[in-house]
Amino acid sequence: MKVALLSESPADEAALRVLVSAVLKTQPAYVAPGFRARGWPNVGQLMPAVLRHLHFNTDTDLLVVVVDSDDSVVHTARHDAPDYFHPHCRMCQLRAIYRQTTKKLPRAHGRDRVIRAVGVAVPAVEAWYLCGRDDSVSEAVWLAGQESGRQPYSRAELKHRVYGTDRPSLPHETAVAVREAGRQRHDTRRLEHDFPGFAALAADLRAAQLPR
Repeated sequence: MKVALLSESPADEAALRVLVSAVLKTQPAYVAPGFRARGWPNVGQLMPAVLRHLHFNTDTDLLVVVVDSDDSVVHTARHDAPDYFHPHCRMCQLRAIYRQTTKKLPRAHGRDRVIRAVGVAVPAVEAWYLCGRDDSVSEAVWLAGQESGRQPYSRAELKHRVYGTDRPSLPHETAVAVREAGRQRHDTRRLEHDFPGFAALAADLRAAQLPR
């Protein structure tokens, strides 16, 4: 399987390679370099062009897209109802962009379209890196804070807990991200349980392995 990554930073991309391989339980061929956006909403703006490029100009099988939720609406099971779309949910938005971009593409390179796998880190990817070593951080905790109007922690606090500073250098950020992602290498069940935004990504990845 050939996999392309669209993320918000080189550090995210490095960690995603570890996590994607952990879910797939194999080392796919990664398209290098990965595609990077300058945060949200640039990911959504760039995604159609990336999909068309991969579809027509490469034999890539799967595009993995991961973004932070920041303070946006958290995706819930209710959003997965048929024909439901929440305009302020980034998971809903990215899935809609994929559908709109690929629905009329002709076959190319022996496949109907590049498959997509979408994940949203709530509220930021650093929360994923804390999974298993900081029980106060989870998607449920963040969602409860949104509903009560009392933020349980800030994104800057999460960065400081992970990197020891809220302004890490890129080499330090990348090294720590890869190390923390590596803790999930042999078993992603805790990460999937605590972070449904990762569980959705994992489900998409496993579906991509099924015969078509």
